[in-house]
Amino acid sequence: MNFELYLSSKKIDSEAFRAGEPVLWNSWRIDFEQMHPNSFTVQKLNLINPIRRRFPLKEVIPVEVKEIQAEVVAPVQGDQTAASVTPPASKPAVPRPVFKPKPKTQ
Repeated sequence: MNFELYLSSKKIDSEAFRAGEPVLWNSWRIDFEQMHPNSFTVQKLNLINPIRRRFPLKEVIPVEVKEIQAEVVAPVQGDQTAASVTPPASKPAVPRPVFKPKPKTQ
């Protein structure tokens, strides 16, 4: 991962940040190249939000919309009104943990 991709993942416009704060951008780039992205995030955690507010990323990432399709069942010969729609399958039941009662001590 390079520094520009990291900034875009944090919703910061890299070009505007470089033009507005060239010294800070360069020092962050040097620090980023010397450490893991997670370590960089932890180190600069309190500084990322003010930069994000000053240089927001203009691009909107398209979000995939999943279409929900219902199955249509053909009408029965005697029923010519409308096709029936089957409901989506429900989630399988998950077993819950069983807790043993505390032993009584007297």
